[in-house]
Amino acid sequence: MENARPRRTSGAGKAVNGDYRLEDQVGFAIRKASQRHTLIFSKMMIGDLTSTQWAALVKAAELGPVSQNQLGRETAMDVATIKGVVDRLVKRGLVATADDPGDGRRSVITLTPGGALLVVRAKPIASAITAETLNGLSAVEQRTLIDLLRKIA
Repeated sequence: MENARPRRTSGAGKAVNGDYRLEDQVGFAIRKASQRHTLIFSKMMIGDLTSTQWAALVKAAELGPVSQNQLGRETAMDVATIKGVVDRLVKRGLVATADDPGDGRRSVITLTPGGALLVVRAKPIASAITAETLNGLSAVEQRTLIDLLRKIA
């Protein structure tokens, strides 16, 4: 049996000899990075928050009273996902919902005092999570990575 050795790539996931290598594919690399970030997030974040709950809370804090639909768009969550996230945050007393006075078909989401306090306490931790996720990259590489991910998102 011959020794397996890594194949050199010519960029963009294409091996020099034309073979497809999973390890050279953008989706695989993004998934691995996401798994690493999720593990770091779950170990460091306070309040038993998931990353989607955190996104909804911090965006609601930034926007103020916001429709559930808009909150979903702002956090890149589909209608079903944001509804589930908001429902769980309501049960935990971190956000409140009310009918939109201008449109009874819409719900308006607001942070409760407890939710606002959790956001204040968790922001430095969220920054530390990002720093840990990007650990090993220079400041320029970190900025470049974020810029490139935004470009393809």
